[in-house]
Amino acid sequence: MTDEDKKIIRTMRLEGVGYKAIATALQMSRDTIRAYCKRSGLGGQSTFLELTVQEQIEEGNACKHCLKPIKQKAKGRERKFCSDACRRKWWLEHQEARNKNDNAIYHYTCEYCEKEFTAYGNKNRKYCSHGCYIKHRFEEGNDGV
Repeated sequence: MTDEDKKIIRTMRLEGVGYKAIATALQMSRDTIRAYCKRSGLGGQSTFLELTVQEQIEEGNACKHCLKPIKQKAKGRERKFCSDACRRKWWLEHQEARNKNDNAIYHYTCEYCEKEFTAYGNKNRKYCSHGCYIKHRFEEGNDGV
């Protein structure tokens, strides 16, 4: 089962589609779909699933990206994701949810390639990329200053 299959299963299951219909659409066995859904916290009646999953996410018991159960620690900030990978993927897919401050966007010209670029939250940038930094720093005839 590929990651794409897992994403399709999750989407269809949250829309209320049953195991058999998902299995037919993906040309897999119903038991394979059911086993994956149960492991991922997508088991139970499909009509009540969306409400249950949303409640679990709001209560902090399920990952916002993959819907796996999350174990909250006694102290510290409430966890919203089961791993850093899930956190990165979720934020990559939900760019509109970011609270970017326009005052923290800085405009620069790269010291190496002289392209204009912007940086968010870093007012000390000199280069548009790591590659430009390396080329400028270790270029022949450059003393590395």
